[in-house]
Amino acid sequence: MSESRLYIPKEEYLDRIKRVQKRMQGEDIDILLTHACECESANVRYLSGFWAVFDFVGVLIPREGNAILLTGGPESYDFAVEFSNIDDVRIHPLYVETCAPEWDKPTNPYDFKMILDELREKFPIRKVAIANSNTMPHKIFEDLRKGVGNAEIVEADDLIIKERVFKSPQEIKLLREAYRITEEAMKQTIEYMRPGMREWELEAKWRSVAYTMGAEGTSYPIWVTSGDKTYQSLCQSSERVIGENEMVQLTFGAKYNGYCGNMCRPVIIGKIPKEHEKLISVSLECLNETLEIMKPGVSFAEVYDKFQARLQKNGFFGVNLYGPAHSTGLQECEEPWVDNRGDWVLAPNMVFNVDIWLSDGVYGVRYEDGVIVTESGLDILTNYGRELLYLQK
Repeated sequence: MSESRLYIPKEEYLDRIKRVQKRMQGEDIDILLTHACECESANVRYLSGFWAVFDFVGVLIPREGNAILLTGGPESYDFAVEFSNIDDVRIHPLYVETCAPEWDKPTNPYDFKMILDELREKFPIRKVAIANSNTMPHKIFEDLRKGVGNAEIVEADDLIIKERVFKSPQEIKLLREAYRITEEAMKQTIEYMRPGMREWELEAKWRSVAYTMGAEGTSYPIWVTSGDKTYQSLCQSSERVIGENEMVQLTFGAKYNGYCGNMCRPVIIGKIPKEHEKLISVSLECLNETLEIMKPGVSFAEVYDKFQARLQKNGFFGVNLYGPAHSTGLQECEEPWVDNRGDWVLAPNMVFNVDIWLSDGVYGVRYEDGVIVTESGLDILTNYGRELLYLQK
């Protein structure tokens, strides 16, 4: 574990809000509201460092002045005051968990009309934008609509995302630590693995190592799959006993102070069907080729098209879900995605997961490694086991 825990300083959070306000002014937006829950916390955490537990949380940014953090109930209020880098914390009575109690402790609640009336004394409110529009509960949206009066409500889901594309030096330090923890826990889990173990035992081993090294949690609900379940892109660890002559897919990621590491490896035990071994081999070829191609100045389209050409050459065209890489940071998967549908170009301080997932409906495999685009090339964050990895029984 590092000698001292790494953090984003408060000054960087305040600077992020100012940069968002500059974007708002450029798009003539008076108020921006973003929303978070425990599983979708990235935008609010990017702006405040605070993450939701049980209750919802939102950040309201005026086009000028200080941001306001909204959450529900006295518990979340105390939590936010302690951990948020936004000083103005308020209780909104609708930002509570599904089965919230009737609070005995007095609260000082604000609805949106109260907050927006306060801001209207400083400037007119004509346009209100929402980020995370697909996760905002209906009741909260309806209260916002009542509060805005005659102002226009628009979606602005990409406004904050655009600020998150390029990572700061401190963000990169946190990401390096997240990947370091992820990789070391992966290594120890593979060394621990034996036939006869259940899938959840391997997950538990990885968690034990990762938490001991300083992970705050996982980047997503991690899992182990084996045998006839490896064709599934998303899954969960089960009671299934790992046997001889099969592949085990390890899908792990450590979260460190909000930032996500990730690493995926297939492990072969004994002999597996030739069709599956070929799928794994082609996936590894795609991974290595993508790592070789990705450099500053290279277009996303070039990386994607070469990935598709390799799949077609090997008879696996159409067995992928998406391109060979995606950005990562406060979410394990975040924009931009590497494909040929836009005009993105790789540039320094972008951070990606090179994510090769192939499935023919019977067999599946995923290799995944983290990389930082630098001025001169690519800094690969995870290297362990990047080959056809056979378990030594």
